[in-house]
Amino acid sequence: MAKRLEGKVALVTGGTSGIGAATVKRLVSEGAQVHFTGSKDAAAAALTAETGASFHKHRVQDADAWPALIQTILDAHGRLDIAFANAGTESGDSSIEEVSIEGWDNVVAVNQTGVMLTVQHAIRAMAKNPDGPVGSIIVNSSMNATRPLGNYVAYSVTKAAVVTLAKSSAVYCGQKGYRIRVNAILPGVVETDLIRNIMNSQPDPAAARAMYEGMAPLKRMAQLNEVTGLVAYLASDEAAFISGGEYAIDGASTAGMMGV
Repeated sequence: MAKRLEGKVALVTGGTSGIGAATVKRLVSEGAQVHFTGSKDAAAAALTAETGASFHKHRVQDADAWPALIQTILDAHGRLDIAFANAGTESGDSSIEEVSIEGWDNVVAVNQTGVMLTVQHAIRAMAKNPDGPVGSIIVNSSMNATRPLGNYVAYSVTKAAVVTLAKSSAVYCGQKGYRIRVNAILPGVVETDLIRNIMNSQPDPAAARAMYEGMAPLKRMAQLNEVTGLVAYLASDEAAFISGGEYAIDGASTAGMMGV
């Protein structure tokens, strides 16, 4: 694989599992020096041993802890080039009628405030890069930003909100004269360990798999390497004129109705 991210420094939030962990591996394989955050110590230790990436135990919604995290990266490398705002949760979520204020606040704190803080601090760091204000920020949204779930109201709302956050930030950076790009990706169902565990826990795992695969006109789930490939492309200099975009990676799930 070409080392198109050689010499770049990256931060991945929520990097201990799923899309986050796969992105850590992908960015390292393409030559980046990667720092990642999360709360799962054992998973982080295994990923660090495998990739050489640096782990920082950190909650994205903890505003007070952000300056120290960024300073650690800058002290180590003198720059930040890539930020993947990936951390997210559904914990405590429910329908609009059933969701508690505690559940709502938890999802908003991680999925919306946490992404805002990631983007904010990444821009501040990238603005200080030795070669001028340059970098790429990628926000992990969801196809549910445009096709909301009735039983996960907070998740759907926050995933829609961060698309607008990415666009607003992209416009701001352009107006400031920064060469800092901000884009959002909107994955569909991705075949992660979490999804496989859900399928395998059902009375009929094959039927559960067929249900997930049937959500996309392409009749399958996304693979992790496909999602991380999009992240790596947007992080690279090949995407130097791409900013303020929203990129569905959902096998045409949100393109239109399949009919009957």
